[in-house]
Amino acid sequence: MHAVIKTGGKQYRVAEGDVLQIETLQGEPGSTVAFDEVLAVGDGADMKVGTPLVDGAKVEAEILDHTRGEKIIIFKKKRRQGYRRKLGHRQNLTVVRIGAISA
Repeated sequence: MHAVIKTGGKQYRVAEGDVLQIETLQGEPGSTVAFDEVLAVGDGADMKVGTPLVDGAKVEAEILDHTRGEKIIIFKKKRRQGYRRKLGHRQNLTVVRIGAISA
């Protein structure tokens, strides 16, 4: 069974057992978290799509770790003006393992 969940301003297609990195969530490693914003749930022909959310659907996940993403370099330059700016960013992420998907 698959589900489409929304968290951190992004949408993810998940199945039971999937491990994914998402925007930072509150909680300790080993604790569980529930995603209530489920946009679609089902398999193949019996896929149930919400308007915008599926009523009563929930996806449970276990927090595995808190980590940081790769460094992104932002470099701005205007030619012949002597203007250069360099900035870096690393996003805080949470690694979760998808558990039960309930429709």
